[in-house]
Amino acid sequence: MIGDTFTIIIIVLATLAVSVTLHEYMHGYVAYKLGDNTAKFSGRLTLNPLAHVDPFATVLLPIILAVIGLPPFGAAKPVPFNPSNLRNGETGLMMVSIAGPLTNLVLAAIGGILFQVLPASFFSLAILPLFIVLNLAFFVFNMIPFPPLDGSRVLYVLAPESIRRFMHSIERMGLVGIGLFIFIGFPIIGPFLSEAIGILTQWLAGENLLL
Repeated sequence: MIGDTFTIIIIVLATLAVSVTLHEYMHGYVAYKLGDNTAKFSGRLTLNPLAHVDPFATVLLPIILAVIGLPPFGAAKPVPFNPSNLRNGETGLMMVSIAGPLTNLVLAAIGGILFQVLPASFFSLAILPLFIVLNLAFFVFNMIPFPPLDGSRVLYVLAPESIRRFMHSIERMGLVGIGLFIFIGFPIIGPFLSEAIGILTQWLAGENLLL
């Protein structure tokens, strides 16, 4: 783990600016390509980080977790889209939903390749490890099937109507629901999520990556 707390915060903020922006942009971009203009008309089809950042879920939560040595889970403001406008019906909904997390997985994979091929430097030993872990944390966290996280939309497509109604009721709570989930459910599932991130990190970056 990098000893300088200020350095950690700067690296985390810079990584968030890239990772969250691309995550949310890809949601809107895929929806746009599938026939829905909601993200574009609401100003969310943009690479401006300020359009996507949520002060708590995107900035404060990952920084706090990173500083205390825990996997820096986080989320952004969900990009709005109208499923009824999407081509391919529920398949289109799944494509829009997984576009963001898959973007983070691709970014982590690119970081893993660079970590293994670049010589030792501040960039490869300090920036890349946090970049990889942050993107994997966003991938794993957002694939949890809890509304309004992206994984819930994949579950929604496969779930019976009774489960869908329950998920709708939770999703209306927005980021408040995520906050409750983190503080209530995180102590239970946190170790499993950390293990998943650790396995993916070693797979992408090799055994030499140590935080």
